[in-house]
Order: sequence, then structure tokens, then C-alpha cells
Amino acid sequence: MSWFILLLAGLFEVGWAVGLKYTDGFTRPLPTLLTVGAMIVSLALLGLAMKELPLGTAYAIWTGVGAVGTVIAGIILFGESMALLRLLSVGLIVAGLLGLKLSH
Repeated sequence: MSWFILLLAGLFEVGWAVGLKYTDGFTRPLPTLLTVGAMIVSLALLGLAMKELPLGTAYAIWTGVGAVGTVIAGIILFGESMALLRLLSVGLIVAGLLGLKLSH
């Protein structure tokens, strides 16, 4: 269950990272409220996952899921680059995440 909670925490991290783009420097109230809410949920879920998972593994996977998810969201929502080197780099992050999971 801790791994599922950690995955959810990473997905909420994607939510707040994307939300930052929509807050327009925290000048738009609703996107700001949703972004701050996603931050709180993400950190709370990370804390719950860390009750059973090692600190380094949990934190690395949380940030990795957030990073990969945010890159994907940027491509889909904002038309960001899908350059081969960029995608290969994201693939390396995914490989690292899988390695951490398998080594636990």
C-alpha cells in the first residue's frame, strides 16, 4: 500500500507543478488554491509512504514521478519539446525509478 500512496503523492506533485503555471505568479485565486491544496496532499501522502519506505527511496521516487509526469504534462498541455535527447533523458529517470523499486 505504501508504494501506491507514494505513486499518488508523485501524481499530486505533478498537479501542483502544473498548477504553478496556471497561478500566474499566485495572482489567480482558484488556481493558487488548487495548487496549494495539491502541495499539501502531496506532502501528506509522501509522509504516509515514508512510514514504511526508506527515506532516500521514497523521496527519489516522489521527485522522479513528479519530474517525469511534469515533463509529460508539459508536452501535452503546453506543447513543450519532444526532442529525442529530452525523451531519452526522461527514460533514464524512469529506469532509475524502476531500479529503486526493484532494489527495495
